[in-house]
Amino acid sequence: MKFAFVFPGQGSQSVGMMNGYTDLPVIQETFQEASDILKQDFWSMVNNGPADDLNLTINTQPLMLTAGIAVYRAWRSLGGELPALMAGHSLGEYTALVASEALSFADALALVRFRAQAMQQAVPEGVGGMAAILGMDDEIIETICRDITNQNSEESLEPANFNSPGQIVIAGHKNAILQGIEMAKSKGAKRAIMLPMSIPSHCSLMKPAADSMRQQLAHVPLQPPRIPILHNADVKTHANAADIKEILIRQLTSPVRWVDTIKALAANGITHVVECGPGKVLAGLNKRIDSNLQQLSLADGEAIKQAINHLRT
Repeated sequence: MKFAFVFPGQGSQSVGMMNGYTDLPVIQETFQEASDILKQDFWSMVNNGPADDLNLTINTQPLMLTAGIAVYRAWRSLGGELPALMAGHSLGEYTALVASEALSFADALALVRFRAQAMQQAVPEGVGGMAAILGMDDEIIETICRDITNQNSEESLEPANFNSPGQIVIAGHKNAILQGIEMAKSKGAKRAIMLPMSIPSHCSLMKPAADSMRQQLAHVPLQPPRIPILHNADVKTHANAADIKEILIRQLTSPVRWVDTIKALAANGITHVVECGPGKVLAGLNKRIDSNLQQLSLADGEAIKQAINHLRT
């Protein structure tokens, strides 16, 4: 038995998402630590909302990082063993870096808040967006994106998230996305819908954010990870701090290759994938990618204890 940890990113947040962990003091202690560092009451926000505040990317990114690390610390405090490999979905990659002791929690909090601001500033409100395309082959979607981008040199459309077979997110200029939705429907997509996101993540429109992150990362100390991390942009592990910084910069303009990541875990002999954080979004995707991999979600305190016992047997 060999297990990996995966950390969720944006999209897994909800008001009350930490309710199932109230019997674990380390959870609230971690939120208090984050609140002290960023001078913002994250525990109140996650428990009381409002949801609009929770969904602002400048809040969501540090909040999901904090939630993932809180659950990871709870896992370790209850005697959970170290995983053989780690990965994180987009923002979750930063949580993995903290859990693997490559990046300090304080530095990571400041970094993801900066990342969120840089992403928000990269594209004016209303110019870009993202859409989910369901029930269509990757190659057809890639062709649609290429055709629309080639038709208009002013606008771009790119695959942004390869989440699971038949579930791809596209990103780019809003008009190009609307065209992409119509074209995908005409070519047989089961569903093609705009997502409630103004930031076109993981595409070339994020280049200004990537440039800002390059400058910011230059001042952030990074250590070789204690546990290898498969990165989103190239589905490889990196031990060198300079290489990790480079892949974090690339991540902003490159698609999240989640399907390839989960396949790579299986190829490395992983038998169990543990979703470390609130919610079960990644477990759902992972099942569709490889049904032979056993999925465990640490969605509440009881689930953490059960997963520890399960992986010990």
